[in-house]
Amino acid sequence: MQTDIEIAKKARMKLIKEIARKAKIHASDVELHGCHKAKISLNALKRLKNKKDGKLILVSTMTPTAQGEGKTTTTIGLAQALHKLGKKAFVCIREPSLGPVMGMKGGAAGGGYSQVLPMDDINLHLTGDMHMVTSAHNLLTAMVYNHIYQGNELGIDENRIIWKRVMDMNDRALRGQFDITASSEVMAILCLSRNLTDMKQRLGEIIVAYNKDGKLVRAKDIKAAGAMALLLWEALKPNLVQTLEGGPALIHGGPFANIAHGCNSLVATQLSLKLADYVVTEAGFGADLGAEKFFNIKCRVGKLKPAATVLVVTKQAIDRHGYDNVEKHVENLKLFGVPVVIAINKKQDDTKQDLQTIKDSCSKFGVECVVSDVWAKGGEGGKELAKAVVELCKQRNKFKLLYPADASLKYKIEIIATDIYGADGVNFTDQAINDLEVLGKNGLAQLPVCIAKTQYSLSDDPKSYGRPKGFKITVTGLKPSAGAGFVVAYTGKIMTMPGLPKHPAAENMDVTEDGKIKGLF
Repeated sequence: MQTDIEIAKKARMKLIKEIARKAKIHASDVELHGCHKAKISLNALKRLKNKKDGKLILVSTMTPTAQGEGKTTTTIGLAQALHKLGKKAFVCIREPSLGPVMGMKGGAAGGGYSQVLPMDDINLHLTGDMHMVTSAHNLLTAMVYNHIYQGNELGIDENRIIWKRVMDMNDRALRGQFDITASSEVMAILCLSRNLTDMKQRLGEIIVAYNKDGKLVRAKDIKAAGAMALLLWEALKPNLVQTLEGGPALIHGGPFANIAHGCNSLVATQLSLKLADYVVTEAGFGADLGAEKFFNIKCRVGKLKPAATVLVVTKQAIDRHGYDNVEKHVENLKLFGVPVVIAINKKQDDTKQDLQTIKDSCSKFGVECVVSDVWAKGGEGGKELAKAVVELCKQRNKFKLLYPADASLKYKIEIIATDIYGADGVNFTDQAINDLEVLGKNGLAQLPVCIAKTQYSLSDDPKSYGRPKGFKITVTGLKPSAGAGFVVAYTGKIMTMPGLPKHPAAENMDVTEDGKIKGLF
């Protein structure tokens, strides 16, 4: 069986300007980065602002295993399958972070015959967005400490600086000093900004520290927002690539879903909705993290109304977590009023009996369940799923958010913990209680909540598999992401700087003199 990189290298890519032309993107809005990548000017979104939106489809998963359940592969394969049915479809996904690429999880460009291309460029540097985010974030850090060195006119309390440095790599030795770029508030801002003016305003609202009187110090007080926007304005433009079958794909932004909100950029989603009848996007990790944040944060900010949700399940995840876990995720998605279909992501070793057993068991949850074989067969293997999604999109949409913006932060955390995770309640540490009080005093209680939690369990304990009962979520602290427009609530032992495994994927990567890449997946 060929590897993902071998399949990708044998594919015949179309010129990206041809992909753009077929997608009805104006030639003047296409900024080429070689033959197979392009950035799309935000003028395209302005030009199309009065055009009716297509249908937005979210792909999420049950609680995943460490290997992942093929959410991105399913997202790409579904778009390819919609093309096979004669539908005009776009893929909207996140950019990979080098940390997971070089670590254990691998890339984020799909797999098998449901990939986005050029796979190697996408998984490594693409058009440099990750580096732009890293530079903008670290510029702000440098300016904060320079301000203190130059006399500290703002009276910053050096013991209450909350703005760290970032880098786009897993490095446990830097914990406490650095976060990974994908968890940066700058990344979240990039993905939630509507335009450059909005991004600049959001950058200015970043809270970097408290002064000696306990008042907030923001990036605009440091006079950093303009320079940060200068470093980021190219990154705000969505990246156009193609699926292995020659369909259009926007891959833009890469916030983590266990720390940040885990969705691709708002501008890429909105642009694709103007260009296509169906837009297939993803939200990171399980539906308890990615989907919840997609609905409560991204859809709230962008006034998006998803038409359908695909819940990806696999035999390996069901073996780990059981059918109760699948049922809970179905229940969670139904809370938001969006129609759901279960997609069984077929793996190479799955037998017909395995798939039938899963299908029979999942059919008891009151939603349609279909087998998806997009890894091995591309769009052809996703036709049944595509037909089911098209039918779901015809249903009356009753989409709703889980909580109102004016509810207290404590209520928002508790409703997510009880209704989405299935917890009996929430324990707040002394630090978390103090953080709640400080955030309330500073007028930040009206923001949505972004809960930082392990992706490997519905609870905050990564070893608690299945559908845990009789547990409480422990919130250890809260941090304002005022520019992004949410408050991060940290639970359990969540880390903002991952480490590499004993044998990272990087050990098997290499490149030959003639440019042949090995070990990338």
